[in-house]
Amino acid sequence: MSLDDAVSKPHDRLAKALAEDLTAVNHLIRQRMASEHAPRIPEVTAHLVEAGGKRLRPMLTLATARMCGYTGPYHIHLAATVEFIHTATLLHDDVVDDSAQRRGRPTANLLWDNQSSVLVGDYLFSRSFQLMVETGSLRVLDILANASATIAEGEVLQLTAAQDITTSEEIYFKVIRGKTAALFAAACEVGAVIAGKEDQTVRALAAYGDALGISFQIVDDLLDYTGSTATGKNIGDDFRERKLTLPVIKAIAAADDTERAFWHKCIAKGQQEAGDLPHAIALMTRHGTLEATRAQALYWAEQAKSALRDLPDHPLKPVLTDLSDYVVARLN
Repeated sequence: MSLDDAVSKPHDRLAKALAEDLTAVNHLIRQRMASEHAPRIPEVTAHLVEAGGKRLRPMLTLATARMCGYTGPYHIHLAATVEFIHTATLLHDDVVDDSAQRRGRPTANLLWDNQSSVLVGDYLFSRSFQLMVETGSLRVLDILANASATIAEGEVLQLTAAQDITTSEEIYFKVIRGKTAALFAAACEVGAVIAGKEDQTVRALAAYGDALGISFQIVDDLLDYTGSTATGKNIGDDFRERKLTLPVIKAIAAADDTERAFWHKCIAKGQQEAGDLPHAIALMTRHGTLEATRAQALYWAEQAKSALRDLPDHPLKPVLTDLSDYVVARLN
């Protein structure tokens, strides 16, 4: 399947099916990111929110609510909540990572400053909780509050494991389940909960989001070594930032003493020289860690599909199934 067939069409189909709801979500986002007393808040927020992101997470909330037969107004609130949480984490991440670019544009911390990014991120978290409360569902509040805490926990775990070449695959999966998969899972779960569906359906949709999020992050990490500008990735960014992602963790585990010394120099000490990135990619290729990482991304995409199989038929069900191909198609 080509990238256009596997990726664009499922996403476009979902966006088209949810067009009216997405318009309402975007209206609510713009309304709630306003601030009467601090105009910098909407300036910073708009820079990121309107930067051309795919709105994948809020679309998952809208889609699962519709699949579950929800007819009320609060799926719009929950989709906006999910997007606010996501945007807040991006603002904070760019400060932590000292990033200069996101989605092909300068980051907010570069255009304004770190303080503005952190504080506007905090504001968006606060707005997200206001939106949650308006649904009147304690269960929804519990799910999204737990997801917010898990995201922060994953980010802190990643920070403490950074540049530590003894970091294991177990720690890696804890990190990505926290910083990425938790919000995917919660976005799907609350769509079912607000519709009042039974626990079996709620669990299935949460499992779908979890697996989709894991696959999504593994693909993103792999593309740092195998992608191209066409995929929106700058090759070697994670390597230069000394991030221990799955292909590197696998390569270190398979390394001999000489190779381990190389990884220690580049990742632990940060003493990188011209030619180190190609050498790192050569080591990963030699040990088959790029292909092994790809296999794990495909495995989790299949797990996402499997989670949906026993759910009742609905026009959006095959589109969500195809989204599993959406996240891995960039590897082809």
